[in-house]
Amino acid sequence: MAGNPVPKRGALFGDRNFRWVFSGALISMLGDQFSLIALPWLVLQMTGDTLVLGTVLAIMSIPRALFILVGGALVDRYSPKRVLMLTKHVNTVLLAVLAALVLSGHLTLWAVYALALGIGLATAFSIPAGTSLLPHVIPREWLPAANGIQMGVRQLSMFAGPLLAGLLIALFGDSTAATIKDARGIGMAFALDALTFAVSAWTLSQVRPHAKPAGTAPAATSVWKSVAEGLRYCWNDDSLRICFSYWAAVALLISGPVQVAVPVLADHVGSGAAAFGALAGAHGAGTLLGVVVTSIRPQLRFGNLGKTILLLDGVIGLLFIPLGLISATWQGMLLLLVIGVLGGFLQVTIYTWLQRHAAPAMLGRTMALFMFIFMGLAPMSSAVTGWLMRFVPLEQLFAASGVMLFAIVVIAWTTSRMRAVSDGRTEPGMTPS
Repeated sequence: MAGNPVPKRGALFGDRNFRWVFSGALISMLGDQFSLIALPWLVLQMTGDTLVLGTVLAIMSIPRALFILVGGALVDRYSPKRVLMLTKHVNTVLLAVLAALVLSGHLTLWAVYALALGIGLATAFSIPAGTSLLPHVIPREWLPAANGIQMGVRQLSMFAGPLLAGLLIALFGDSTAATIKDARGIGMAFALDALTFAVSAWTLSQVRPHAKPAGTAPAATSVWKSVAEGLRYCWNDDSLRICFSYWAAVALLISGPVQVAVPVLADHVGSGAAAFGALAGAHGAGTLLGVVVTSIRPQLRFGNLGKTILLLDGVIGLLFIPLGLISATWQGMLLLLVIGVLGGFLQVTIYTWLQRHAAPAMLGRTMALFMFIFMGLAPMSSAVTGWLMRFVPLEQLFAASGVMLFAIVVIAWTTSRMRAVSDGRTEPGMTPS
C-alpha cells in the first residue's frame, strides 16, 4: 500500500523474530501435510468405509468450527504466543499417542475418534493464534511482505508435503504381520508430524513479542456479545451478505468430494497412498502457481471481482465433472492442477478483498465468519459425501458436484447481485455497484 515501506526480503529475514516464526511455520506446515494424508488413508485401511472416513473428518472439523471464535477471544485475552505454544504441546502429545498406537497394532476406531476430536479442538485455538502472531512480533509495515511469504510457503508445503507423505507411506508401508495395511508408514507419518510440532514449539519459544498494545478488551467483556455484533455487521453489509451466502453453497458442494472422494479416487486409479499423494500434490502445486499469479497480477479481473469469482468457479465446476471418469493418475493430477491454479488465485484475491472491505474494527469477526463457513460446512459436506458414496458411483458423485457448482454460479449470476460486487468498499446497507 502507498505510504507503507516494504522491506527487502533480506531485511525481513534479518529480523530475529521473523526468522524464528518463519522457520517454525515452515516445519509445522510441512508436518501437517503428513497427517492430512495419513489420517484418511489410515481410516480407509482400517474400515474401507467412506462413511467412517467422513465421520472422522467431521469429528475433527466440527469442534474446530464451533470453538474458533472462543479461541480468538482467548488469543486476545492472553496473547497469541501463549495460546499457540499450548496447542503445539497438545498436538505433539496427541500425534505421538496416535503414532504409537498405529505402530504397536493396538489402535481401535474409538481411539481414532477420540484423538481426532482432540486434534480438532486444539486447531480451533491454534488457527486464531497463528494468524494473530505476526502483528505482535514484527513492525506492522512489514506485514504485507511477511504474509505473502507465509502464504507462499504454505502452498509450497501443500505441494511437497503430500508427495513426501505418500512416498513415506508407500516405501515403509508393510506387509504381512500388521493388521492395518501400510501401518508402519502411516505410523511414521504421524510420528514425524509430532516431531515437527515439538520443534516448532521450540522455535516459538525463541520469539520475543512486542509489548501488549493498549486498548485491549477487558477480561469481563462478553465474547458472545462481540460475536453477535460481528454477525449483524456482516448481514447488514450487502456485499458480505451476498458473498458469504454464495460461499456457503460452494463449501457444501465442493469440500466433501475433495476431502472424501479424492482418496477413494486414488485407490481406484493408482497405486494407493502414492497416487493419493500425487493427486493432492498436484492440487497443491496448482494452488501455489495461482498464488504466484495473484502476486504478479493482483488486479487481474474479468470485469469486476464478483464476475471474476463466478467465472472461475464455473470453470472449476466444469473441471470437476470428468474427475470421476479418469483412468490414470496423471489425468487426475492434470485436472486437479488446473483446479488448484484457479482456486489459489481466488483464495488470495478473496482474502485480500475481505481485509480491505471490512471495517477495521470488524475485520477479526469478518474473517472468523469466513473461516467458520468453510470449517463449519465442510465437515457436513464430508459426512454427507461419505454416506452418498455407499450408494452413488464415484463418477456420478464428481459429475453431480460439478454440475451443481456450475448451477449455483448460473443462479448467482442471473438472480443475485453477486456479479456486481466490486473491489471497492461499500457501507452497510448499500447496494454493491
